[in-house]
Amino acid sequence: MAHLRLQRGEAAELLAANYLQVRGLKVLGRNLRCKAGELDLVCLGDGVLAIVEVRQRETAQFGGAAASVTAGKQRKIIRAAKFFMRREPSWRDLPIRFDVVAVEGLPEGVHRIEWIKDAFRAT
Repeated sequence: MAHLRLQRGEAAELLAANYLQVRGLKVLGRNLRCKAGELDLVCLGDGVLAIVEVRQRETAQFGGAAASVTAGKQRKIIRAAKFFMRREPSWRDLPIRFDVVAVEGLPEGVHRIEWIKDAFRAT
């Protein structure tokens, strides 16, 4: 079961990356990991660094994919983003936003994609 969930997560991230690229964003990084957490996608568009959390759920039940980005998950993403901002000099001076790409349905089957720009903010 965990293996299938991991495969679907990877498929959803690839789907999200392609979706964002078609809409003009350049993917700078995928699955960046550090002690603080993980960044699914780091993209650049219109001079803004977009840190993108990709969430996949089979159904919209219980709030769906977008609702699964809890306050705790947001804090982890923000901590990881701060780590990578210090590590990547070319990213330091860029404005940053946190987006969510929600994939509802199966990435390899019928699905719906919702891109929520500026879904949450670092405080």
